[in-house]
Amino acid sequence: MQTLPRDVHVGMKVFDRMNNEIGKVEDFKFSENEDDPEVIPEDIDASDRERRGGLVEDIAEAFAPDDMPEVLRDRLLTEGYIRLDTKGLFAADRYILPEQIDSSSGEALLLNVSKDELMKRH
Repeated sequence: MQTLPRDVHVGMKVFDRMNNEIGKVEDFKFSENEDDPEVIPEDIDASDRERRGGLVEDIAEAFAPDDMPEVLRDRLLTEGYIRLDTKGLFAADRYILPEQIDSSSGEALLLNVSKDELMKRH
């Protein structure tokens, strides 16, 4: 399973596979089970990680504005995700999955897909 690059940060520029800037990283979440792929998110204690609330609060905060199917939400939490602040006044933000990332340079994230292939945030 591919994981998010460790140098991802808020404000990082994001480019599609044609090297067009499509937005910036608004938020991200590393996989809850990156240390052990056999563990599913609800089985994780996470007592060693700093939290404002708990896992339930984090999920509610991350997905509150979205009407997202539970299966998809579970996949994002299991694999990790980046929430993209898409360029454009009325452009819908999108989610980037780890397998959609081609490379990362610390200042830019290059995807292996187009913006239209990313999941829209509703």
